[in-house]
Amino acid sequence: MTVELEGLSPKELDALISKARQRKQKLQKRPPASQVRKSITLLAKKQGYTLAELFGGAAAGGRKPAAASKPRKSRTKGSKVAPKYRHPETGATWTGRGIPPKWLAAELAQGRTREEFLI
Repeated sequence: MTVELEGLSPKELDALISKARQRKQKLQKRPPASQVRKSITLLAKKQGYTLAELFGGAAAGGRKPAAASKPRKSRTKGSKVAPKYRHPETGATWTGRGIPPKWLAAELAQGRTREEFLI
């Protein structure tokens, strides 16, 4: 978070400093995250649970890095699709997927329909 200090009046700066000090004191009173994590793990074990059962998937050791999970592959990505539309004059084609090509958009703007270009 960035705050543009140049445009603030002295009164606004004092209010900002006061809020920052209050936030700092609040953060300093909190126990470290590792200590809280340990307490939660011990409480879960005491009650007969694992963290994976309570919070889903994440092991007691901490979070799984985002890079460790495998990205999903699309079944259709990279597969060839037969064209559905053809421009009668230029022979340009379009599969009907994604954004319509400029030639089709121009023809539709002139009042023609997509059905006229079906192959």
